[in-house]
Amino acid sequence: MSKETATRMLDISAFYVMAILKRAQQLQAEGRDVIHMEIGEPDFPTPPGIVAAGIALLQTGEVKYTPAAGLPALRQHIADFYRQQHGVTVAPERIFITPGASGAFLLALGISLNPGEELLMADPCYPCNSNFAALFGAIPRTLPVGADSAYQLSAAQIQAQWRPNSKGVLIASPSNPTGTLIAPDALQAAIATVNSLGGCFYSDEIYHGLTYGQPATTALHYSDEVFVINSFSKYFGMTGWRIGWLVVPEDFVAAAEKLAQNIFIATSTHSQYASLAAFSPDTRAELERRRAELAVRRDFLYTHLLDLGFRIPVKPEGAFYIYADASRFTDDSFQFALDLLEQEAVAITPGKDFGTHNARQHLRFAYTTTTDKMAVAMQRLQHFITKG
Repeated sequence: MSKETATRMLDISAFYVMAILKRAQQLQAEGRDVIHMEIGEPDFPTPPGIVAAGIALLQTGEVKYTPAAGLPALRQHIADFYRQQHGVTVAPERIFITPGASGAFLLALGISLNPGEELLMADPCYPCNSNFAALFGAIPRTLPVGADSAYQLSAAQIQAQWRPNSKGVLIASPSNPTGTLIAPDALQAAIATVNSLGGCFYSDEIYHGLTYGQPATTALHYSDEVFVINSFSKYFGMTGWRIGWLVVPEDFVAAAEKLAQNIFIATSTHSQYASLAAFSPDTRAELERRRAELAVRRDFLYTHLLDLGFRIPVKPEGAFYIYADASRFTDDSFQFALDLLEQEAVAITPGKDFGTHNARQHLRFAYTTTTDKMAVAMQRLQHFITKG
C-alpha cells in the first residue's frame, strides 16, 4: 500500500505570501526591522468590548458546544444587523456561524458544488477560493478582468463564459487584492444572469464595512437565492478568533446543518459569545474610528505609490489593499518581493498569489500598519527601485 499524498493535492496551489511571511519572521528573529505590508491583518487589537465578552464566558467555565448552526442569539444579532444596515430581511434559520469565512466557503461549496462542475471567478482573486472548489473535485475557472470593469466580473462576461458544466459564480466586493467594489447595478445584473442560467451565486462580503465612500451592497438586496459569505475578521477586527458566517438559500438550510454537524460540530463557543458584543454601540463607534484611519492610510499609500511610478488605474474603494502595476520595475513580481524583503526588510505580496492574468507585473500592498511605518517602507522601496 502506497503512503502517498492524496492526488487532490495536485490541484491545490501554494499560498506564496506565506513564504514571504515566514522569511520576514526569520529576519525579525535575526534583529531586522521588518515592515509588514503582506498579510491582510490590520495592527488594531480586538475591540475591548469583544474581548471582555469572551473573557466573561470563559470565566463561567461553561464553555460547551453550541448548536452546529451557531448560537441562536448570535444568528439573531446578524439578522438584525442585515435589517438595520442593509434594509433586508434574513431569517436567522438561514444564517450559519462558521470557523471564519474559510469555514463558510467550505460549507457553501460543499452543499452546492459537485465534482466536475465549474465555479467561475475573477482573475485576480483571493487564492484560497480556487482551492476550496478544487478540494471538492469542482473546477475553478478564473476569468481575466481589468480596470475597465473595476476588476469585477460582468453579467455579459458570465453569460459568454458559461458552459454546460458551469455551476456557479463567485464575486468578491470589496475585492482582495484590488480593493474594488462592484457597482450595485452590475451586481444585480450578475445575480440575475446566474439565476437565469440555473446556477449558484456566491457573494464574498468579508470586507463589507471597510469602504471609504460608497457603501458595499449585499447580494441579499437583490435575491434570497444567493450564498453570502461574511466574517468577523476584517471589519470587526477578530482575525484570530476564527469566526464568520454564511447565509444560504432556504432550500439549502437542511443540507448546511447536516454538513456543519459533520465537519465543524460547532464554531468556538467563546468566540461566538464574544461576537455578540461586536454589534454594541461602543464597539461600532470604535470600528468606525478604525475605518476612518484606514481611509487615511489608503490615501497615503495610494499617493506615494503613484509618486514612485507604480500604476494604479482604479483607486481602491474598500478592504485594505492596493494592487499596483509594477511593470515599470519588474516582469517578475515574486522575485521583486523576495529581493525587497531581503534588501530593505519590507514585506509585500506578489501578484502570482492571485491568479495568472498579468500577475508577474503586479504587487499587493496592504495598508495594515501605521502611516509612520508606511512612510519608512516607501523610503526603503524608493531606495530599492532607484538602485535597481
